[in-house]
Amino acid sequence: MAITGTIISLIFIALVAFLLVKKFNAQAVLLFCGLLMMSIAMILGFALPDLKEPTGLKIFDIFELIKESLSTKGADVGLMIMTIGGYVSYMKKISASETLVYLAMKPLSILKKSPYLAASLVIPIGQILFITTPSATGLGLLLVASIFPVLVSLGVSKTSAVSVITACTVFDMGPASANTARASELIGKSNVQYFIENQLPLAIPLTIFMAVVYFFVNKYYDKKENHVVEIAEDKDMTLKAPIIYGILPILPLILLITFSKFFTFFNPPINLETTTAMIFSLFVALIFEMIRKRDVKEVFSSLKVFWEAMGKVFATVITLIISAEIFSYGLISLGFINSLVSVSQDFGFGVIGIGILMTILIFGASMLMGSGNASFFSFGPLVPGIATKMGADSASIILPMQFASSMGRATSPIAGVIIATAEIAGITPYQLAKRNLIPLTSLLVFMLIYHFIF
Repeated sequence: MAITGTIISLIFIALVAFLLVKKFNAQAVLLFCGLLMMSIAMILGFALPDLKEPTGLKIFDIFELIKESLSTKGADVGLMIMTIGGYVSYMKKISASETLVYLAMKPLSILKKSPYLAASLVIPIGQILFITTPSATGLGLLLVASIFPVLVSLGVSKTSAVSVITACTVFDMGPASANTARASELIGKSNVQYFIENQLPLAIPLTIFMAVVYFFVNKYYDKKENHVVEIAEDKDMTLKAPIIYGILPILPLILLITFSKFFTFFNPPINLETTTAMIFSLFVALIFEMIRKRDVKEVFSSLKVFWEAMGKVFATVITLIISAEIFSYGLISLGFINSLVSVSQDFGFGVIGIGILMTILIFGASMLMGSGNASFFSFGPLVPGIATKMGADSASIILPMQFASSMGRATSPIAGVIIATAEIAGITPYQLAKRNLIPLTSLLVFMLIYHFIF
């Protein structure tokens, strides 16, 4: 029976990957396949996931799971992700994000005699920006508009310039990230705790390694492709907001770290939650706008952007989380986790082996799907069950999986950030994905060795 469930699970995983590559709606695919797997599991006599309040009829219990998922995800982690999305959109609306990028990237123009060093230095700076602007496509487009002309004017090729820009989005981390919110929920930690204790210690050496690899890879391929330096006009980015606005995108991060258990500035201690920090920062931004524009009616009207973005995030990200959870319920119902753990133990893999297996699987899934969220939300919920059965720390498995999901996205020619940045840069998505492939597969191997062995 276990073998049957595993075979069916693998068939559905392959089917989901195929349909997502064919651009089928991700929510519909994950939800339908999850329901279908649970229905098959029910027919075959497998146990369905536990419900808080069973209906009394198994067929209705399957749909009760959707209701429970909507209730918990929409009111808890869902609200947090929606406020993050709303705040990011409002920062873009008032040009605060552009101001932060301007301030961060301005010093790079000093390195006129070292173009490939300048290009590689974009990666750590851009990664810091990505923590506060957790939209891969959004940040990618901002950097293409601001730093891309500078890098090209310094002498690197268009492909090299845009490759380091997309490399800034390969570690989807920080308290404002939807993947972080989901991962921290799964392992039972706060966003800030997971960010400081788990993400940062791994991200720092990986970022250094990636910057070094991109330096040599871009220099090699530009020479191999007989790149001829085309002097581009280096225009200063036109600021649409005061310099002080650059503090607004990072204000929630400053608040969350300052008012967390890692600092004892206050007695009694003050603990700030992500949603509260976002809403507080929003009202600080509104005050900035009132001082700047002196038009209360216009500033109040601009708040509509925040609410509309929250709704958009619910329609895209939250529904994806819920659909992915139903998909994971289907895999769990068919005994996929038990089989995976059993096979790993039979082959002597243990925690390290299964962690490596899941990380490589999610990297490949992101590459095929073109979405880090879709792959991570699909397989992430399996981790707590696997970790429990193997007596392992959930964070040790889920962290490389989360990073691998966004790394795989940057090697996919169908990913939004790759398509959008390549289009503006004047190259093909395939060229960009191909340029990213060697650095990011090298990074994947380095991460697996560094995280699981050292």
